[in-house]
Amino acid sequence: MRFQLTEDQRALRDGVRQLLARRFDGVALRAAVTAPGLDRGLWRALGEVGFFALRLPEADGGVGLGLPEAVLAFEETGRALLPGPLVATQLAAGEVAGAADGETVVAAVDGGGFVEWLAEADVVRGDAAGAVPLRSVDPLTPLHRVRGGGAAVDSVAVLLTAAEQLGTAGRVCELAVQHARTREQFGQPIGAFQAIKHLCAGMLVRAEVARAAVYAAAVTADRADIAAARLLADEAAVRGARDCLQVHGGMGFTWESEVHLHLKRAWVRAQRGGDVTESEELLAADLVA
Repeated sequence: MRFQLTEDQRALRDGVRQLLARRFDGVALRAAVTAPGLDRGLWRALGEVGFFALRLPEADGGVGLGLPEAVLAFEETGRALLPGPLVATQLAAGEVAGAADGETVVAAVDGGGFVEWLAEADVVRGDAAGAVPLRSVDPLTPLHRVRGGGAAVDSVAVLLTAAEQLGTAGRVCELAVQHARTREQFGQPIGAFQAIKHLCAGMLVRAEVARAAVYAAAVTADRADIAAARLLADEAAVRGARDCLQVHGGMGFTWESEVHLHLKRAWVRAQRGGDVTESEELLAADLVA
């Protein structure tokens, strides 16, 4: 399925992708795993190009765009595995001084009671008193847990997280296809084998179905549409990363490969907005109504 983006939307998506290709390539990704920490220079660079101020009105110094454009930008950050509390900082633009231009790093207590990047944040939104550190499965996402439950679920935060998951789903599909074309067994590329074809086809279908749901929810901003987008994007990211690992032969001994990092980030993102049961019940109620 092809989605018709405007010229400005394509330019925005390509601009974010090019910035990340320059500032957060494979070398930078491996370095971040080895020495975790927030790259303040890159954070400010994102602020300079208007990433955090995308949805802020022009009258307030923002870019004046909407959710569809924000979704395209966050899809690219998900594709690149860019670390940091990106969603929390963009949601704080216009409300927390310095958030819009990347000078202030903002973390937030999410619907599941987790706080990402608490130690690196300049401002924390929500009650993080008594937060305890957790051992995160993703080396690029330090986590704390707040006792007593999380904050109210923000539907925009859920949608932007779904966009990041969509970025992972698309990227792992690309990685699987690239490997299937170049890796040879028994004198031919492994992509010639039916089992590999089925894995790659399933990844593509799930990613494109999730893309339709995420893009549609960005236009309607309807809570039920966002719930559906979240469920589909989570599935596309987690199952896609798992299947990509299988195409690569399991890779259980290469725990810090890009594919493994996508799987671990997808697991963490899937918990960001609280229990998926809430999204399932919201969507079910909407369908019944």
